[in-house]
Amino acid sequence: METISKEYLLTQPSSFIAEVTHRCPLHCLYCSNPIELKRSEGELATEDWVRVFKQGAELGMLHLHLTGGEPLARPDLAQLIAAGRGAGLYVNMITSGIGLTEKRLAELVDAGLEHLQLSFQDVEEASANHIAGTRAHAHKLTLIPVIRKFPIALTLNLVVHRQNIDRLERFIEMAEEFAPERLEIAHVQYYGWALKNRGLLMPTQEQVERSVAIVEAAKARNQARNHGGIKIESVFPDYFGSYPKACVGGWGRQMMLIDPIGQAMPCHAAAVIPGMSFDNVREHSLSWIWKESAAFNRFRGDAWMSETCKSCPRKERDFGGCRCQAFQLTGDAEAIDPVCVLSPDHGMLAQLRSATEESLPMWRG
Repeated sequence: METISKEYLLTQPSSFIAEVTHRCPLHCLYCSNPIELKRSEGELATEDWVRVFKQGAELGMLHLHLTGGEPLARPDLAQLIAAGRGAGLYVNMITSGIGLTEKRLAELVDAGLEHLQLSFQDVEEASANHIAGTRAHAHKLTLIPVIRKFPIALTLNLVVHRQNIDRLERFIEMAEEFAPERLEIAHVQYYGWALKNRGLLMPTQEQVERSVAIVEAAKARNQARNHGGIKIESVFPDYFGSYPKACVGGWGRQMMLIDPIGQAMPCHAAAVIPGMSFDNVREHSLSWIWKESAAFNRFRGDAWMSETCKSCPRKERDFGGCRCQAFQLTGDAEAIDPVCVLSPDHGMLAQLRSATEESLPMWRG
């Protein structure tokens, strides 16, 4: 077995992503969930999640992000929130809003929900519904005033891509009218369904540059307001970069994801890498998985890195970049992330950026 730096083994996870179900009323073109979703009959039971949340807190985790699929599809969601809050975790829920009523939201807040992230697909209703594959946009808009009645923080999310990026400025203006605590503008990252639909989603260089300027102007505008205005965070598209980011804060360094059937993973897309196997929380404690499992140790340290990465001063900033992206673009999970200008495969990104645009398929909603 390769020697792994003690520093990596002693790093505490801070963030816990609980994919409580893969059931979802939306069919978004860019969904990061696996192509093959986990069936509902195999989902962890309430008592499993309660045990896991307690173990996460004992391991040092601070934040619990309930996601899916759509977490509202779980009838025991209030129990899950209460269990997370009871374990001392800050509980956030990421939702499409479909299935959320004022009555149910009151139940979730009473259980301990502290933060809600509401996702949008566009600012225009027809386009938003088309991208989501269902009529959802109008409901989201009517839901925001309902959410503001409750003492919880609100984040509005927009996933940006070729089909909606030219309306980004309008979306930010709409979001500012609702005055959430936080606004997240995230360019599509190409995993799961987003990779499958990359030809539909890839923006042009000009669109990306314009979007960056729009977001920076919005940040400055809100920082100049009393009390700082809305906090705006943005995720730059990897394919347009020159250096990789520290994907999920570094493999096995900050985050742990539990999928609906209990598999523990270092990131959302780890299952795409051939030969990977993931230990299950039904059989092992979170502490054992974090410290001992082969999956979490696979890309810790630098033993797996090429000499180019080992000698790079950015190694302690990006930890080698994204392993899933490296595999999907090169077929080798140990390759230099092609986003890096030092990668022999960096040129392929220019080819992908210049690929002919595919048309959005017709949808009758």
